[in-house]
Amino acid sequence: MNADEIEAAIEAAIDDAEATVSRPRAVDEEFEDAHYAAEVVSPAFEGKSLVAQHQLVYDALGDSMTDDIHAIELKTYTPEEFADKEI
Repeated sequence: MNADEIEAAIEAAIDDAEATVSRPRAVDEEFEDAHYAAEVVSPAFEGKSLVAQHQLVYDALGDSMTDDIHAIELKTYTPEEFADKEI
């Protein structure tokens, strides 16, 4: 699973989500540990705790979290939080 596929899975499963996924560190070709970082913005996070927001993302990724993705750093925002971050 690559970054584009992770973005697509998140965006398909979470209403009005916009996901940006990257590889936060250099890939070691001899030891492929699929580490990713995702920034996800969605109104679906409104009123949810950070843990609940992250659980929505984990649910969106399903079995890929155990089969294809070794680790993922998550930053989740409501659209308002994201707009405030940009200021």
